[in-house]
Amino acid sequence: MGDRFGGRSRLPVHVPFALVGAVGLIGLLLVAMQHWRRGAVMLGVALLLAAFLRVVVPQERAGLLAIRSRVVDLVLYSGFGLVIIAVAMTIRGGLFG
Repeated sequence: MGDRFGGRSRLPVHVPFALVGAVGLIGLLLVAMQHWRRGAVMLGVALLLAAFLRVVVPQERAGLLAIRSRVVDLVLYSGFGLVIIAVAMTIRGGLFG
């Protein structure tokens, strides 16, 4: 399999996406355990992490984080992340309280 990719493993290409996915999964787990505010903040943090990694990681190693151009990905990931965090922090009472 090493010859198939020029002698190099493709695993490091998927590490940034796996890291963002792990943080997002922690956020979803928190929401499922009735800690919706912390979970929503973690989902926003996952998007901010995706924006940071999209800027830092080179294009050929960005893997599944590279959906559009670097600038568009940065604006959308960080924008949605900040909006999710802002909404989670400003809602009072929650679903049942």
